[in-house]
Amino acid sequence: MQKIRKHPILFLLIFNIVIGLFSFRNYGLSWDEPLFYDYANALGYAYSPQEWFSGNFNLENAYGSSGTDHANRGPAYIILARPLVSVIEALGADNASAWHLINFFTFQLGVYLLYRLATRWMSKSAALTSAALFAWQPLLWGHAFINPKDTPFLVFFLGAVCFGFEMVDHVDSASDKNIHREKNWKSLASVLPAALFLGIATSIRVLGPLAGVLVGIYALVKLRKVTLVKSLAIYAAFAILFAFAAWPYLWTNPLQKFIEAFGFMSDNPTQLQVLFNGQLYRADELPRRYLPVLLSLTLTEPVLPLFLLGLLAAFWKKIKTDNWALLTSYLLLIAWFLIPFAYVVLRKPPMYDGYRHFLFMLPPLFIFAGFAFEKIFESLKTRRAAGAMLLILLASGVYNFIQLHPYEYAYYNSFAGGTSGAFRAYETDYWLTCYKEAVEKFDEPNAQLFIKREPYIAGYYANENITIRDYRAEFGKIQSGNFVLVNTRANEDIKTFKGAPVVLQIRRGNAVFCEIKKIP
Repeated sequence: MQKIRKHPILFLLIFNIVIGLFSFRNYGLSWDEPLFYDYANALGYAYSPQEWFSGNFNLENAYGSSGTDHANRGPAYIILARPLVSVIEALGADNASAWHLINFFTFQLGVYLLYRLATRWMSKSAALTSAALFAWQPLLWGHAFINPKDTPFLVFFLGAVCFGFEMVDHVDSASDKNIHREKNWKSLASVLPAALFLGIATSIRVLGPLAGVLVGIYALVKLRKVTLVKSLAIYAAFAILFAFAAWPYLWTNPLQKFIEAFGFMSDNPTQLQVLFNGQLYRADELPRRYLPVLLSLTLTEPVLPLFLLGLLAAFWKKIKTDNWALLTSYLLLIAWFLIPFAYVVLRKPPMYDGYRHFLFMLPPLFIFAGFAFEKIFESLKTRRAAGAMLLILLASGVYNFIQLHPYEYAYYNSFAGGTSGAFRAYETDYWLTCYKEAVEKFDEPNAQLFIKREPYIAGYYANENITIRDYRAEFGKIQSGNFVLVNTRANEDIKTFKGAPVVLQIRRGNAVFCEIKKIP
């Protein structure tokens, strides 16, 4: 108990994990998950010495059934997670639920890392509150279970920055001539976690090296020239080694393959339609306001005001000290958010599924919010008043957890009229996780159920009395008395058998996520 009091972040992590353990089975598979997990199952081939020396080793076999889609997506996270998933399955969980639990545990690592990074600049109570605001964002909580790509990237990018800054501090401390030799070894050891997290982040997404750039700039400010060159060379070498080892796609031609992956992910070609402000756009034709609007509508109401107040509080704190390294770290936090934000607004890359590909840019918002919390706690006279203020600031997110579960990622705040108000104006359950609830509630013996998109998701949850059919591949075989499961992404439900009676709807409030229609 004494250890928990000394490290208050443990209260938050234990609380979150308990909730996760009671709820992880409620989340349905998302659009992107099944094929990605098939990729995870196939990857063992690339690391099998038996296959290496078999005489017919073919790296293509390591990419699974979706090699053309996933080969150039770095698999570092699923390589690390797959053994843990096997353990959870051995304890009785189905494969999808096991992945969801491990994904959620990974997000909790991110909560801890945000707290750890924030304590560099603020009190533990302010850092803890910042971490709670981050952890209890409905958008992030929902993605924590169902997103094995963007949430892990957020976590490892955050870890790369956190451990990278700590590495620079250790090296700077050890470079003092009076430091004992054993502390030099400690500074060298600090390179390994920084390089590991950077290497894994790079393998997950090609934007991972941005974390290394932020760390490198911080090192330029703090370290002497000789120490700088030596330390950054070791750091970069280990990071490249970890990224290479965890990304089989690079093995045949590392530099060329990385450039190809970078180019592909930068352009991210897609023909998907996106519902934004009541209009359907192609993903590559969205207006520049797309990201700013969604940020303002999908984070809880206090986040952006607290971020702005925290910016003022942080720089006021710097004015009172003559510490250029402190100023640099603040500017790097801003750059962490601003660089991807500016890239999306100015470059206008194809965007879809909200801004899930850019979740990694959110941590600085919450760290600066921590400075605002620190100022609020200083100004309030009693703990009771501070606690009341804290409850008010966190209440919105917690309330929507209850209302939306297990579709928290479809959250919109009161500026959009909640998720009910956002329906038909913005995408809600765009990853079709509602299929689980729809199929489990559908009770029609010997039914022929045609699935408009991604039938494999519904097939995972369907009982033996339901025959799952592919709507697009078998459209000509649909007959009177059959059923169609259709989602509301891009208003698909309106376009599909308009006027057919609806026998089942999955909804939260006025927002319909998917429905089953009976063909007359």
